[in-house]
Amino acid sequence: MAIQFSSDSDEPMTTIRFAPEKVDGSSRAVSDVGGQLLDRGIQHQQEGRNQEAILVLQQALDVFAQTKQPRNQVKAFYYLGLAYYSDNDYSQAQTVAQLGLEIATTLNDQRLKAQVFSLLGNTYRHQGNYAKALDVQQRGLKLFLRLKDRSGAMATLNNLGLAHKAQGNHQEAIHCQKRALTFAESLGDVRTIAQILKNLGNAYYSLGDYREAIAYYERRLTLAQDQGEQRTALQLLRNLSNAAYSVRDYEQAILYSQQRLALAQELADLRAEEQSHGSMAVAYEALGHGEEAIGHYEKRLELARQWGDRRLEQQALSSLRTACYALGDYARLMQYRSGNGTEV
Repeated sequence: MAIQFSSDSDEPMTTIRFAPEKVDGSSRAVSDVGGQLLDRGIQHQQEGRNQEAILVLQQALDVFAQTKQPRNQVKAFYYLGLAYYSDNDYSQAQTVAQLGLEIATTLNDQRLKAQVFSLLGNTYRHQGNYAKALDVQQRGLKLFLRLKDRSGAMATLNNLGLAHKAQGNHQEAIHCQKRALTFAESLGDVRTIAQILKNLGNAYYSLGDYREAIAYYERRLTLAQDQGEQRTALQLLRNLSNAAYSVRDYEQAILYSQQRLALAQELADLRAEEQSHGSMAVAYEALGHGEEAIGHYEKRLELARQWGDRRLEQQALSSLRTACYALGDYARLMQYRSGNGTEV
């Protein structure tokens, strides 16, 4: 069984949260309608109800255009862009962000421009246009730093790091994310600290610097455990086990997998349970503990048969035959080979 890095992705950040009471406008009645629509659209977007957010924010844009409220138009365009972005429609998110940027530029509002730059940079990154992503994020960062906006600079540095990583510039990515982490720690922003710690762990893992990856994953794991984020802990323990295995610390890899197995059983996550048994089997084999490895491969085989997963069953049987051969237990090897591996 090959050791594989968990596919959980890096985490981009948004740079603003607008309160509805800040909606501008001379016509109080119409302004209230626009503000209510904007507030509702933001709420939908933050709850992941992106299609509803898109419909409501487009209505808000109509109101703000009618009443000539350009700043609020930019705010609505920003959240509309976020809704498209969250819905994986990066091309439409880019279009919307560019419309917001045009208005923000005419207003000469540096903060609004910086905020829209950050969103626009993320849309470019997801479309593979890394040069534009880097350029736009750097322009936004300069504005946030000039404004002494630590929160905006923090988010933009993280997103800039993701653009560098996507381009293969891992050291630049790490430099940006470490700067972002410094801002997050100075702000006491635990949620953002958690995001950046995972991103840094991923970046070091991609570089093959597994010991540094372990250090950041460990810190993120502590936060996940403190906050009861069991699913996140499950992902991190897999990454930690794989990283420990990569530096040949097999005992530690087993300890991480044992923790993951216990959590998987608590969550009734059979897939994670099967993966944990596989990881422990591989680590025990590396230590020369063949009987322990066989025990975990048998657990994996049992789960495969429970699901009726023929491919996984054959993988587990192949691993068992290899482990038995290494032990010189040819009688048991033949047992796993008999009947195309249908009888143990």
